[in-house]
Amino acid sequence: MKRRRFLIGTISAFAAPAVVGRAQVRTLSSGKLPIPPLMEVGEEAGNQLAAIEGSHSFIAGTEARVLGWSQDHLGPTLRLRRGQTARLTVENRLNEPITAHWHGLHVPGRKDGGPLSLIAPGREVENLLDIDQPAGTYWYHSHPHGRTGEQVYRGLAGMLLIDDDNVSAGDLPHNYCVDDIPLIVQDRAFSGSGGLQYDDDGMTAMQGFRGDQIAVNGALNPVAKVPKGLVRFRILNASNSRVYVFRFDDDRSFHQIAGDAGLFPAPAPRNKLHLAPAERAEILVDFSNGSIASLVSENVPVQMMGGMMGGGMMGGSSETASAEGILQVLRVEVDDSLPAAVAKLPQTLGGAPIPDFGEPVRRRKFQLNMMMGMGMMRGMFGGRPNLGINGESYDMDRIDQELRLGETEIWEISADMMAHPFHVHGTSFQVLSQNGQPVDYAKTGLKDVVWVENTAEILIRFDRPATKETPYMYHCHILEHEDSGMMGQFTVG
Repeated sequence: MKRRRFLIGTISAFAAPAVVGRAQVRTLSSGKLPIPPLMEVGEEAGNQLAAIEGSHSFIAGTEARVLGWSQDHLGPTLRLRRGQTARLTVENRLNEPITAHWHGLHVPGRKDGGPLSLIAPGREVENLLDIDQPAGTYWYHSHPHGRTGEQVYRGLAGMLLIDDDNVSAGDLPHNYCVDDIPLIVQDRAFSGSGGLQYDDDGMTAMQGFRGDQIAVNGALNPVAKVPKGLVRFRILNASNSRVYVFRFDDDRSFHQIAGDAGLFPAPAPRNKLHLAPAERAEILVDFSNGSIASLVSENVPVQMMGGMMGGGMMGGSSETASAEGILQVLRVEVDDSLPAAVAKLPQTLGGAPIPDFGEPVRRRKFQLNMMMGMGMMRGMFGGRPNLGINGESYDMDRIDQELRLGETEIWEISADMMAHPFHVHGTSFQVLSQNGQPVDYAKTGLKDVVWVENTAEILIRFDRPATKETPYMYHCHILEHEDSGMMGQFTVG
């Protein structure tokens, strides 16, 4: 028996479910979808985010201890404008270090908020972020090494929007909270008393943590009231490891208009939407017929061997899905009193970025490693595993790659044993191929996360510097993998 095949069989034999069971969770009732408050962040002083501890009622009659940005749980939606400097002060009121990582923003390494940019308890940092990139849906979250998974899971995350005043928004829904609605989707696990449960050791760390209930903007089974017309949903998969395949329960079609890093050239028709951790998508859904619909997701298993084993499960699952394996996400009801600003689907989308990377000058290869010697055995028997990239686990004192400013490269990423979402800080890239098949840019747009089943190729360039004191990161965005060492760092100069 080959060593790789033996190890896979061993993992399956030892794996415990990465999901906390439903038996402890009380009956849940639907409530109105909460919408994060909108914070306009301009050049003036006074824009402040404070990392705080709070309490939040996911389940009626119970309180969970959580984290948030300037509120008990999650954070406000930040709106920045292209061509302006966003001035934002981040304060740490917790008793442990945090960072503020601006996921998807093209900013220098010293402003990126990676693991080497820690904010100590009781300290604050003023950020001056020069915004020069396409309008789109981004996000922000804490990023300290070894603690990212738990801090994001408990609530240190929020959505971030970039607007471009030179791009007409008249053809798209843009009334925040009415027909332009943010959806931060996360899975959660609860104790019998309604508190959050989290585990990042052993096989849970190897698979990635999964809860058995789906929260949207911090609410379980919420109901969104929408106008009778086109509605724009900005969907962020902020789960630690769960992959979603979204669809509507009445099988209505919809159109995707944006991905991670900007608009598409034209709306792309969809019946389903695949989103890995940290990926974003903007979709337009037509509710002009007034009918009720529910946004649901297929119950996607952990994908072993990058799909080469048929996408089999790694261990078991006790998820609270229906008999068809469907996860309930959001119920949508039409409210005739709400204004429907847009009724007609646009044929093209102004302001969509046109990829212009130039010719690549080199190729780099990155292998995402689950098999890292005795570190794997630690994971099987309850300790934190030792994962890595190109055979090395993350080391804050090591620079893994040195890149040159303004040069275009092709990165080839490969996965062993299971599929991974691969994220690169400081830029956006074009996906060239996945599993050897070319990818149509018109259907993906610019990205900062690529789903790697077996292999993926991306075309990438960096136009902002990063030094060895504050380098950029590349890593798996399964947060337990990142915290266990599946991350590298690089300079740009």
